[in-house]
Amino acid sequence: MKDVLIIGGGFAGVWSAAGAVRAAREAGGPGEELRVTLVSGGDDLVIRPRLYEDAPDGMRVALDRVLGPIGVRRVTATVTGIDTEARTVRAVGRDGEELDLTYDKLVLATGSRLVRPGFPGAQHVFDVDTLPAAAALDNHLRRLPEQASSPGRYTAVVVGAGFTGVEVATALGERLSSIAAGQDAAEDVRVVLVDRADVVGPELGPGPRPNIDGAIDELKIERRLGRTVASATGRDVTLSDGEVIPAATVVWTAGMAASPLTAQIPGERDRLGRLGVDPHLRVIGVPDVYAAGDTALVPVEDGRTSTQSCQHALPMGKFAGHNVAADLLGGDPLPFTPDPYVTCLDLGPAGAVYTQGWDREVALTGQEAKTLKQNINSLWIYPPTDDAEQLLAQAGRFSNG
Repeated sequence: MKDVLIIGGGFAGVWSAAGAVRAAREAGGPGEELRVTLVSGGDDLVIRPRLYEDAPDGMRVALDRVLGPIGVRRVTATVTGIDTEARTVRAVGRDGEELDLTYDKLVLATGSRLVRPGFPGAQHVFDVDTLPAAAALDNHLRRLPEQASSPGRYTAVVVGAGFTGVEVATALGERLSSIAAGQDAAEDVRVVLVDRADVVGPELGPGPRPNIDGAIDELKIERRLGRTVASATGRDVTLSDGEVIPAATVVWTAGMAASPLTAQIPGERDRLGRLGVDPHLRVIGVPDVYAAGDTALVPVEDGRTSTQSCQHALPMGKFAGHNVAADLLGGDPLPFTPDPYVTCLDLGPAGAVYTQGWDREVALTGQEAKTLKQNINSLWIYPPTDDAEQLLAQAGRFSNG
């Protein structure tokens, strides 16, 4: 019996597990020669790309409904250490029990995390990086009518005008207006987008920028560019140029880093902490360890490297799962070959913008792009549940198309 151990219950981890089971069964027999175990701190696959939406607490799928039907063993625990020489993983279970897990091949798929700010009053800042954090923001918004009337009660300041920041900002106006309408205060709603760059969405490039700027204008979102937050309280925000904005809600979206568990692997890491991997997703210089999703930096098309997104995490998981099974069972590994790069950015009531290629050439806008975004978020990124045959079939489709 060979042991594949997968750390992480997100998209990359789930599809690594499914990919390993599928490859083992395809290699001959039901796959009993390979035991696949997934370690995750929670019981659910969190649909993280949807956490900017209303009612985020429902954006999850029980892991047992996905992995149980294909025989993946699940361990609910927090990993505290990885010893690649001994091929062991240390973890602490939900009940506080210390666990020692062994592996023949390891897949690190623990994702990324938001880099929280350190300015005075940062404890008052919300984010949408995790399900508990997004639920806390949602609860805060719904309770705003209970607060005493004040100039900033229905004002939200969103810090970071990248992909997540734009989606949060364009969604918040509608969410706040719905809540404030019950108090006849819809006219008090105000959303302010702050970024240290001089343009909105600097990493998104000039292609979709006119559409993004047009949506921000349409939704009457204010811009504060070329600056950042200096401090915050529960009532206001002070920007780096001294401006004070009364605001009961501040949402931080700026800065991501790979899971700190990447530091436990003796491989090279980029500035985001991602491990360098070869085309088969093996960590370079660490032959028994693979990485997938936001923990991995892998070459893709046109001399580019992977992005921290579910667009790359899903297929990376499938390839990593296939390749660890092939490695153990003598099969042929597959080089990571993602679909051509695209982006689909939600712009709230103003629609969406869909781009193709690394230069982000605009292909769809408005309601047509919005329908595509809704299909991606509510249908296509969800794994099959309670259906082993469908899950394994999907694990063998390495394209997101």
